[in-house]
Order: sequence, then structure tokens, then C-alpha cells
Amino acid sequence: MFKVTKVALSVIAITIVLVFTVALVAKYLFNQMVIDEVRDLLKGKKEHTNEIIRQEDVAELPLPVRKWLERSKVVGRVPVRTVRLEQKGFLRTKADQPWMPMQAEQYISTDEPGFVWKANIQTAPLLYLVGKDKYQNGKGSMLIKFLALVPVVDSKGPEIDQGTLLRYLGECIWVPSAVLSEYITWEEVDMNSAKATMSYGGVTASGTFTFDEKGDVIQFSARRYMESSGEYRLEDWVCVVKGYQEFQGIRVPIQCSIIWKLNSGDFEWFQLEVTDIEYDQGFVEP
Repeated sequence: MFKVTKVALSVIAITIVLVFTVALVAKYLFNQMVIDEVRDLLKGKKEHTNEIIRQEDVAELPLPVRKWLERSKVVGRVPVRTVRLEQKGFLRTKADQPWMPMQAEQYISTDEPGFVWKANIQTAPLLYLVGKDKYQNGKGSMLIKFLALVPVVDSKGPEIDQGTLLRYLGECIWVPSAVLSEYITWEEVDMNSAKATMSYGGVTASGTFTFDEKGDVIQFSARRYMESSGEYRLEDWVCVVKGYQEFQGIRVPIQCSIIWKLNSGDFEWFQLEVTDIEYDQGFVEP
């Protein structure tokens, strides 16, 4: 009996080692895939001059948007073309589930709007998910794998296209000069809010930015598709901003909570903090 138990334990130990070895290889391949996608995202930068954003360039925008761009310190600067962010935070998929710690890295292009976001999510000791959100050429996709091996989510389609476009629009809080792009139009709602409409790649969606009296963004809200049991429905989606910091002289939010406003109540599913931002650094390796 002892020998049988010893052999069984040895087999289990070898199996565990093999699984985690294969998982390490899978994670390496996943990261290489992301590197290739980032290179593809950033290689399409347009030729442009180094003309700065002038007061007359923002003069016809709604008043709260003008105040925001001035407060962000992008007026008088050359528009940002590429962004790299590092993030940390917590997320959950259901309100009754525990929060899972997350580390993420994101690349954003503004000439031709797009982003690649890569995350590592700790589900338990030694267990993790790797995730990727992508928006490029007007199309979105989401991929999540357990141990970088087993697909948990692999989503594409019109609802994902709309959702990733709205995510890009909302994440202009980290690259304020992007809201001057020709594919974004503005409509003043009141003295402290303005509606932005983005049209790109055959998809159009709108969201509302809310500002404080100084010109800082305090909230972004939109109607976004939410998936539940394989079906999508439009729900109110809100990003609440909780803090600010300057990176390379540009004032941007560093703490955000992402909330679904549901009939059953608010579902806060993502808490994030931006730990670093690099603008136009010519990077290609995530």
C-alpha cells in the first residue's frame, strides 16, 4: 500500500510540474502574440508635423471640454500619438465573488484609434488568468485564458466592436489631446458635462464626460453592451475618477472605478490605478 501511495504521489507531482511547465510556455507564447499585435498597432502612425495645439484649436469646443484640455496642460503641446500605461488593481465577474488582484499593461494609438491591453489576474495561489482586450481598425476582441492554456472568453462581433470603441473613447482621459481627432465630435450638455460621439470603422457610439468646476473629468458614462449568459444587452456603464497626477507634464486621472448601473443595483467590477504612463517614447516591446 505504501508503495502504491508513493507512486501515486509521484505521478501527481510530475503531472503538476508538467502542467505548470506547459503553462509557462503558453504564457510566453501569449506574451509574444501581444508583442506582435502592439507592433502592428503602432506601425501605422501617420506622417504629421510638430504643430502644437493652439487656443483657436479648442475655441469651438463646449466650455467644459475647453477647460479640461487647458487643465490637462495639452494646449500649447504637440498632440500625443502613442501611449504606454502600466496599471494595477482588482476585478471580479460577479458582485458576490471576491476581488482578484490584477497587473496590466496597455498601448494606445491615437492617429488611427486603437489599443492593446494585456492583463495578468491572480485567481488563487499559483493560479491565474491572462487576458487581452484589443481595438484596431474599428474592430474589437477579448481573449481570456486560464493559465494561458484554457480559453475562458474568446469574444468578437458587433457588441464587442461597440464596447471597445466606447472603452477607447472613455480612456481618452489618459490622452486628452485625442479628443481633438476628426472622428470625435462634441455636444455641450450643460456647464459641467459634454457628450462625445465617436464614429470609426462603421461603428458609432456616444458617451458623456462630466467635469468638476476646475475642469477635471470626474466621470464618463455610456450605454454599453454587457454580456450575461451568452446574451448581450445595453446597460449603463460608468467610469468614476478618484485621483489625478502629472506624467510628462500632462495631468490625467490615476484611480478609477468601473461600474455597471443595473436594475438590480450598482455592480462595481473593476478598480484600477495607473502606476506609470509614457507618451510618444517609440516603444515596441510590451
